[in-house]
Amino acid sequence: MDGAGHSSAVLLVLAGPAGAGKTTLCERLVAVVPDCQRVVTATTRPPRPGEADGRDYHFLTPEQFDAKVAAGEFLEWACVHGRHRYGTLASAVLGPLAAGHGLVLNLDVQGVAALRRSAATSLFLAQRMGTVFIDVAPPAELRRRLTARGDNPAEIDRRMETAAMELLEKGKFDHVIASGTRDADFQSLLTIWRELQTRATEV
Repeated sequence: MDGAGHSSAVLLVLAGPAGAGKTTLCERLVAVVPDCQRVVTATTRPPRPGEADGRDYHFLTPEQFDAKVAAGEFLEWACVHGRHRYGTLASAVLGPLAAGHGLVLNLDVQGVAALRRSAATSLFLAQRMGTVFIDVAPPAELRRRLTARGDNPAEIDRRMETAAMELLEKGKFDHVIASGTRDADFQSLLTIWRELQTRATEV
């Protein structure tokens, strides 16, 4: 796919523990940066009230999802909690990038690892993709954030265990933001975004 003329269009991929503020960072980036869009991912779970196909997710039946997996149409996908499948369609990333749109994507660390494997076979994607890990330390701060947002104790314990495993992947990311205030985190993200655009322009 030819990205000539749109070399500053980039894909920024965020990961990190629940409670790190990834969703808020993605929303602010889309709101502030001209022509930046959130990647719409696909899922087999049914739409919740108020959700729209193509805006919140690409809602697929299990059969449709399987067919796309078999056809190699996903950059990454996974079965979450043994129930519904979620994935990032190549068309949802490569098409907008080639058209000159900046993209931001919120994934778990396994999804980012799968996306890296896809980028290893696509120079177009590799030259435009940057990964960011949002690190919340110490663990007591992460627990405080999860408690403040109303998660129940059992859920908090589960998320803390997951966060400890996610932390082991931190060194594989292009950038790490040591989470502080929301505004400071966002300014760090904006700096990374601009650096990524500059790198893509120089390719």
